Amino acid sequence: MSYYPVLGATGTYLAFLTGNIGNMCLPSASVAQSVVGAEPGTRKGEITASLAIATASLVNIIILIFVILGGSYLISLMPESLVNSFRFVLPAIFGGVIAQFAIQKPVWGIVGIAFGLFVNLGPVPRPLQTFLCILGTVVVCMLLNKLKTQKEVE
Repeated sequence: MSYYPVLGATGTYLAFLTGNIGNMCLPSASVAQSVVGAEPGTRKGEITASLAIATASLVNIIILIFVILGGSYLISLMPESLVNSFRFVLPAIFGGVIAQFAIQKPVWGIVGIAFGLFVNLGPVPRPLQTFLCILGTVVVCMLLNKLKTQKEVE
């Protein structure tokens, strides 16, 4: 809602559709409005913001296409042992996130470790391990939090 005065209705729609509002859409709209001398909240300002966001999104897509194709080419040049290590990236990221939560609520860390052990040592197919570990940890932690708040209310 705080972006609406600068972006207008169309710009807000485009910004939420494309994402990256604070780092890409809002600055491009603001600079474009400054360049053409349009006041935020006016019809000219809304049109300018919409065109700026659309242009920024197209430039972002074009750059991403080159980065993706270049990255795919670089990965094809890497040794197989290095490429195989990439499958540990997502679990490492989520492990770091659960570790941050475990500092505040140690029970959540225990739940995350328990699910990690169960999923990796149990009969879970490899492609589902990360997904089930994350899903199980989130669901159990939400249930534990809900039970805790119910006990506090009673």
